[in-house]
Amino acid sequence: MEKIKLVQARLRRRKLDAVLIGQPDNRLYLSGFNAPDYTINESSGFLLIPRAGQPFLLTDSRYTLQARQEAAGFKIRTYKGGLLPLLNKLLPRLAVKRLAFESHYILYSQVLRLTKLCRKHHIELQGCENFIERLRVVKSQREIELIRQSVLLNEAVFQEILPTLRPHDTEIETAMRLENAMRAHGAERPSFETIVAAGPNGAKPHATPGQQQLGEGLPIIIDMGLILNNYCSDMTRSVILGTPKTRTVEIFRLVRKAQLTGIKALRAGVSGREVDKAARSVISQAGFGDNFGHSLGHGVGIAVHEEPRLSPGSRKKLAADMVVTVEPGIYIEGWGGVRLENMALVTDSGCEIFNQDRTFLDI
Repeated sequence: MEKIKLVQARLRRRKLDAVLIGQPDNRLYLSGFNAPDYTINESSGFLLIPRAGQPFLLTDSRYTLQARQEAAGFKIRTYKGGLLPLLNKLLPRLAVKRLAFESHYILYSQVLRLTKLCRKHHIELQGCENFIERLRVVKSQREIELIRQSVLLNEAVFQEILPTLRPHDTEIETAMRLENAMRAHGAERPSFETIVAAGPNGAKPHATPGQQQLGEGLPIIIDMGLILNNYCSDMTRSVILGTPKTRTVEIFRLVRKAQLTGIKALRAGVSGREVDKAARSVISQAGFGDNFGHSLGHGVGIAVHEEPRLSPGSRKKLAADMVVTVEPGIYIEGWGGVRLENMALVTDSGCEIFNQDRTFLDI
């Protein structure tokens, strides 16, 4: 309920009467209700948070029992004919005259229907971007501990599967084994579809695992994460089966140098672009600037990709207790790629690396 109080204080400051929350990660963050949305036009529920008083969780009969079990402190209301007929009753009852909604998430068709409903009751509808996401950026001590546990379990899964890998294994077989092991060790699910990219496929930063064999001598990018107690982890290792070629070792060490440089630059008070620039300059000065196209890192929490961003365009200052990835990479068409990713807690004096795995130091 402390999170709800923060939301209600924000509503009062902006002279809003209520906010409607449908973005799944925001809904989970505020309520603990963990039902999934399978598509953007099929929601398992919405939160209606008034500027004062008890918040509501609005859902259908598929999720009513789950909502009662998970969303402590919320009034659970079940709709039969969809969200709008229930809002048609609730909004006037709550004397809502200014209603906020998540304009960066909701479908345009839904906005049109909501607008029509609000006009009927003379309610002003106001779109808000990142209304809840701003609260999620800086983590509480409880969240930090949950993220740490997620990271350590992710590493344990990796260390269990790594010694069993063989050159004839395929990417898809390896990804399935990793994800099965996550669940076997207590994870709710992967935090994203596991990436296993061998040989030339490693040139695609977000490659889809296929029938390519892992092979020998060239790097295999393994990007994996899991969800434990609703919090995500995200880690990338580039591993080699057999003896690495000289070029592979050189690129591997260059990426590791870039990662360490980014980690050294990471601290509260600097912008995301400054950290990105520090790591990127190492790769650029070595002549591989065009082979590192993505951002250096991103925030991790309830979602595996959230604010803040460590990117060339991120001017926002970092604050203590933000959690980010540091993941430089080099990708060469026809050859493959190397990416190394750790997760870090931003502090006033620098950062704390959550990861304990040191597999990447073997080369």
